[in-house]
Amino acid sequence: METLIFKGIDNIEEAGRIIADGGLVAFPTETVYGLGASAYDSGAAKKIYAAKGRPSDNPLIVHIDEPSRIYELADEITPDAQKIINAFMPGAVTVIVKKNAKISGDVTAGLDTVAVRCPSNEIARALIKASGVPIAAPSANISGKPSPTTARHVMDDMTGKIDAIIDGGACEVGVESTIVDTTGEVCTVLRPGGVTLEMLREVVPDIRYDKNITRAIGENEKPKCPGMKYKHYSPNADVYVIEGGEKEVQAEINRRISENKGKNIGVLFMYGAVYDGAVMLGAGGGGKEYAHNLFAALREFDRLNIDVVFAEFREADGWAQAVKNRLYKAAAYKVIHV
Repeated sequence: METLIFKGIDNIEEAGRIIADGGLVAFPTETVYGLGASAYDSGAAKKIYAAKGRPSDNPLIVHIDEPSRIYELADEITPDAQKIINAFMPGAVTVIVKKNAKISGDVTAGLDTVAVRCPSNEIARALIKASGVPIAAPSANISGKPSPTTARHVMDDMTGKIDAIIDGGACEVGVESTIVDTTGEVCTVLRPGGVTLEMLREVVPDIRYDKNITRAIGENEKPKCPGMKYKHYSPNADVYVIEGGEKEVQAEINRRISENKGKNIGVLFMYGAVYDGAVMLGAGGGGKEYAHNLFAALREFDRLNIDVVFAEFREADGWAQAVKNRLYKAAAYKVIHV
């Protein structure tokens, strides 16, 4: 398959026709690049799973171009869901609501709920409008690999597998949207992201984190949103998270570098020490910077053929849970507290 490369909004009508005709288009959002297909087309949804190598019980997020279009997809919008919609859409938040019959069961992995978000990225919203349908879209990467935050990342994974890629530059946030389940008695954050728990509590004070934020769900459990069950965000390198105070973290990483002589070592740093014998990439000093840089850094370590990555980490601010959620999964929960 030839994959067309579009620049920005120049070919947005053509990209919209590809979606409407059952094709696949990768497009930028403010969070990460998405791999889109019509949310009303069961066959197109199946193409997403095939292109990514994604398990079919992992539901997709449906993207809309205006917050009000959620009423076309939902059977019920609770008062708390409405507060979140009013406060954070368009933006980096996804709400899970009871779905209606319009949405394909292949999009929702057979669940009676649907995850919906309205991105703030202008190219994403223009594509949805041009296609004339809501767009189902997971991240535009091979399943299990770090999510793409540039068009080059998408090209590396998806060229020859999908119809088109829209190059919209680097993503602003760098990690996926916050997912909030609004269908229970209490709103629950299933995946932290670009809207923090502190921000959400300003409009829904009793909202809480799901217990699975920093652990994988069981093999027989059905995931209610993307990223809860399967291996995610993992580079080819073996990743270890070294978590704690500055001096203790640096001493532990130096010790582990000495134990891994003969291997290509990478360090994702936030404290700023220089590690001899390691390729160093900066994560940034705070959680928001770390979130922005994380996936690009993991992909760069792969490009440089790094064997082992040691990632410095501390809970610096309200973004810490979003970073921790991705970083722990990238490391397959190999976390060393010092």
